[in-house]
Amino acid sequence: MPAPSAATFDRLRRLVAIDDADSRPTRSVVEVFTGRQLATIPVGTAADAVAAVERARVAQREWAKRPVSERAEIFHRYRDLVLDNRDALIDMAQAETGKSRVSAQEEVLDISMTARYYARIAKKALEPSRVQGMLPLLTKTVVRYQAKGVVGVISPWNYPMTLAVSDGIAALMAGNAVVLKPDSQTPYCALACVELMYRAGLPRDLFAVVPGPGSVVGTALVENTDYLMFTGSSATGALLAEQAGRRLIGFSAELGGKNPMIVTKGANLREVTDAAVRACYSNSGQLCISIERIYVERPVATQFTRMLGERVKKMTVAPGYEFGVEMGSLISEDQLETISGHVDDAVVKGATVVAGGKPRPDLGPLFYEPTLLTDVPEDAEVYRNETFGPVVSVYPVDSVDEAIAQANDTEYGLNASVWAGSKDEGEAIAAKIHAGTVNVDEGYAPAWGSTGAPMGGMGVSGVGRRHGVEGLRKYTEPQTIAVTRILNLGGPRGLPPKIWAKIMPRFVSAMKYLPGR
Repeated sequence: MPAPSAATFDRLRRLVAIDDADSRPTRSVVEVFTGRQLATIPVGTAADAVAAVERARVAQREWAKRPVSERAEIFHRYRDLVLDNRDALIDMAQAETGKSRVSAQEEVLDISMTARYYARIAKKALEPSRVQGMLPLLTKTVVRYQAKGVVGVISPWNYPMTLAVSDGIAALMAGNAVVLKPDSQTPYCALACVELMYRAGLPRDLFAVVPGPGSVVGTALVENTDYLMFTGSSATGALLAEQAGRRLIGFSAELGGKNPMIVTKGANLREVTDAAVRACYSNSGQLCISIERIYVERPVATQFTRMLGERVKKMTVAPGYEFGVEMGSLISEDQLETISGHVDDAVVKGATVVAGGKPRPDLGPLFYEPTLLTDVPEDAEVYRNETFGPVVSVYPVDSVDEAIAQANDTEYGLNASVWAGSKDEGEAIAAKIHAGTVNVDEGYAPAWGSTGAPMGGMGVSGVGRRHGVEGLRKYTEPQTIAVTRILNLGGPRGLPPKIWAKIMPRFVSAMKYLPGR
């Protein structure tokens, strides 16, 4: 299958939320496999972002008035459109990122699952709920959920479809409008997904796409929206959190990770080996929740390292728009330099390369071999720092307790994987790991794909959660409405205040005998 056509890029280009886009400076968008230019994209300004926010704010007022069931109908249609157009979406994801086709398909399936989930649960999750009032009979208390207003989304290049629109789906279902700044390397992935939202019936001003530099468009979003959702590096996330804090607006982020896997001596090493390839090298390792360090109990460490090394050496790495390739390209020269630098630094300091360890310019300008390291010293960059590429290190440990301690010896806390001799043992280990998600007998997919469960990071790996009811309600302002009935808290008319003051403590004390108190 070829890259998307010029006509496809021309059609999507017209969807950018920039006035007079044809007269603006542009940025090249390249096919990562080859480095050739596919298209250009207009470069937005702060004024473009502000204008998009203003239009979104007007559209949001009407959108918030719609019943949640009507919003849900749009996203049920959207789910079907995503699946019906999956091949074209996968082509676009591969063209702009260089990922393998199976990794690109993960994005399409994730978007459809997220749309279905929030379209299905939003009505119940957002309807007013009666809660326990201050005093039985005398007070009725209801919690309502009001939309924030306009949500700014800043999305990354590594999953430029699902991380561009999945958070937007939750925000829209909650009654908000969205203004998105996609990564400059992958703008057409976002536009292709948003186009289908418009086809599903979403008013265009409700989800605006403004491409441009993060320092310009991203800053304008944090300065003008009512809530900010960011996916990217921990350093950038900290800066945006500071900016959002100065305005006292809500902020949520999924950030970096140095994710561990624990393998006990009772684990099925064949199963671990096959799963580790997925856990470590999906999307060429350019995945916030992929595994970068593996702690193996010493009795099986040598055997496991040999088995995984043999499997990694046999991985299929290639360009192309067909299924069957296990790993594709990196996305940029910066990524290639970082990954090469981490591996070379580790080797100089004493690490052993079990598999991989070299760029592959014969395959394309940005290819790097899936790499497995051992004997990595603590002063190597790859030991603690996130590589965000197809590099994983194996560390033998003397006990499960040591493995847990090593897994938790990090400022990150995004994802983890556990493989043990039994499910019960695996769950017990998982509960001791400091990470937002832990997968027992898999790498990352079950926790991520459980859209009904919250997903996010501890430590410097994130703030807030996506997925689940938490991922929907974070885009709302809870409002408590308390109605006083029968008599107010000043007591019955004509009753002396001193007597009422003596009655109230006794009444409150007696409440402990009531159900639910």
